[in-house]
Amino acid sequence: MSAFENFGVRQDLTDATRLECGICWTVYDPADGDDVAQIPPGTPFAALPEEWHCPNCDAPKSKFMTIEA
Repeated sequence: MSAFENFGVRQDLTDATRLECGICWTVYDPADGDDVAQIPPGTPFAALPEEWHCPNCDAPKSKFMTIEA
């Protein structure tokens, strides 16, 4: 597995951590949730369902990387 893989399944993320898709650069912001997948605002990345994918390019959670604050 490359270093790029497995970012999305980390368990050390805070509830407010924003993540960015490594394929299309779409940002998942917990404060906003995901309208496409009907994920309510305030949902941390770690609490997203396993089947959740990028709303823009359909990449899996493992392709998401943390955004440095």
